[in-house]
This record gives sequence, C-alpha cells and structure tokens, in this order.
Amino acid sequence: MPPNPLTADLDHILAHTEGLWEELRGQRVFITGGTGFFGCWLLESFAWANTKLNLKAQAVVLSRDSQAFSCKAPHLFSNSAIMFQRGDVRDFQFPTGSFSHVIHAASETSGKLNAKNPLAILDTIVAGTRHTLDFAVASGAKKFLLTSSGAVYGKQPSGLTHISEEYGGSPDPADPASAYGEGKRLAEMLCTLYHQQHGLEIKVARCFAFVGPYLPLDSQFAVSNFIRDALRGDVIQVNGDGTPYRSYLYAADLAIWLWTILFRGTPCRPYNVGSSEGHPIGEVAQQVADIIGNGRVQIARPSSNRPPLRYVPDVRRAGAELELQVWLDLSAGVQRTAVFQKGKC
Repeated sequence: MPPNPLTADLDHILAHTEGLWEELRGQRVFITGGTGFFGCWLLESFAWANTKLNLKAQAVVLSRDSQAFSCKAPHLFSNSAIMFQRGDVRDFQFPTGSFSHVIHAASETSGKLNAKNPLAILDTIVAGTRHTLDFAVASGAKKFLLTSSGAVYGKQPSGLTHISEEYGGSPDPADPASAYGEGKRLAEMLCTLYHQQHGLEIKVARCFAFVGPYLPLDSQFAVSNFIRDALRGDVIQVNGDGTPYRSYLYAADLAIWLWTILFRGTPCRPYNVGSSEGHPIGEVAQQVADIIGNGRVQIARPSSNRPPLRYVPDVRRAGAELELQVWLDLSAGVQRTAVFQKGKC
C-alpha cells in the first residue's frame, strides 16, 4: 500500500489530541456523514490514532454509497477497524450492540438543492438529527457530537467583524434560502431536549468555512473553486465584487477541534469552529493564484460602496475553554490542498 499523503497532517492531529483518545479505547463510535469532507478527516484521524495508540476501537460509518467511497479513500474503506452500514440518515436501521460515542456529521449542504428544494434540506437535517439521537439513546452512547453551522446566526451584520456564540440573531424564517440555517437551529434544539430528557452529553460544533484535502473542488465553496481553476491553469473567477470577508480553517486543525469538542467540550455549550482571520474573497483568490502559480484573477463586477458582507467567527470561547487555536494558516492550507490534489492527478 502506498504511503498516506496526509502523514504530516495526521501526525499534527495526533500531537494535539493524543491525551484525549483513552476514552475510546476498546469502544465503538458511530459516524453519520462519514464519507463527506468532515467525515473523511474524522476517519483519517480516527484510523491514525487507533493504530498509533493501539486503541482497539471500531468505527461504524453510515453511508448511502460506500462503494463510491472505496474509490475515494480505499485505505479507509479496507481498514479493518472501520465498517460501513448502508442507509439514509433519516431512517437507517440501528446497528446492533453498544456504542460509546456518536458523531452526527451528515448534512445536505448543496447550494443548488437549497435553492431548488429547501424543504428537502430542512427535512434531511431535522429528521436525520432526531433519528440519530434516537439511535444514540438506544445504543447507550454517552457522548454525541453535532456538527452544526455558523448559518444558525443568519446574516452577519456588516458592523460586526466577528460573530460570537452569544449573538442572538437568526436566519429569516420567511426566506426559503434560510432552510439550511433554520434546520441547524432545530437540530441544536433537538439535541438540547435529548440532553435534558435522556442525559446524553451533547457537544455542538458550529462550523464555518474550511480548506483542505477532500474538499470538493466543484462545489459552492469559493476557495475550492479557486484552487480548481488555478490547478487547471484557468483564470480564477470571482463572482461578485470580491469584497465579502471569509475565513478558512485548515482541515487538519478542524479535526483537532472536532475531536477536542467531542471529548472535552461542555455539554450543550456551542463552540464556533473556524478561523478568526478574515480576508476579502478577492484577496483569497489572489492568494490562491500566487501560491499555486497562476496569477490571473477575474472579478465579475466593480466594488460597490456598501459595507462588505462577512462570515467570520469569534473563536475565543474555544481558545479559552479548550485551548484550541489555528496552527496552520490559510496559505499553508491552500498549499497542502494543492499538493494533495496534484497527487490525485
């Protein structure tokens, strides 16, 4: 088997989580969304820690199409500690036996689907979360991690440079485009009620924007499209005027944050997950072009005089309570993502 191209990242993750894994020794963890971007990093880091620390743990992964994943990540698909169960998150058959931890990372995030069929987005998030919570209770799980989203805050006010967990805003329920954010809000409420009624230790990670290997290059995520264009040698296209602010946490740091929140986070206390270092999206495009070696960036329209839109978290809670930080900045994240993608060609 060829060496894992993510070895440096996986060693980085283990170095910052090594003392946390003991509670998984000999246990089983159930993961929804295990074949998506978040799931790939959770499985990579789980498999790495499981081997390096001899945890003798097992992961059961819910997937609608595990055979497709066998092509995407054959080393994970063939790992004897990882098993796959076919099913839909809304009505999957409960696997037998007990599980100590459940990670609910399944979420339909397609921007096209959110525009075309927002009801399907809402139904998948809410029904899937409740069904997974029911499974967690039935399996005797102690801890449950929900990967929520910064979308729960609604539109970030232009005068607010960083949005914190205390911000009381919300998506507009009269706007069908809010289905994803409202779905995540309902998912968090369901988790709170299951914590109250069943004593399940609910951990909530409100995730923002990320960059790294396994991020689809042809999706609604701007940075991945920039990387795709640069790798092809094409002009990097920026829709809009390039002024909205975004921040990006590298995937290896994301894995550290998610495992730490699962193991050490305070129940029902949400933690923003992301980088607080915001950049105008036009500057992100230029940075990608410079790093990969294609300096051509085209911005669709001139800048307006309106305040720029922002989607940047305040992550001081995670830093103060869980000692989490950004170890790998955007430039390192883009560089490592590009190397990984080139290796696939």
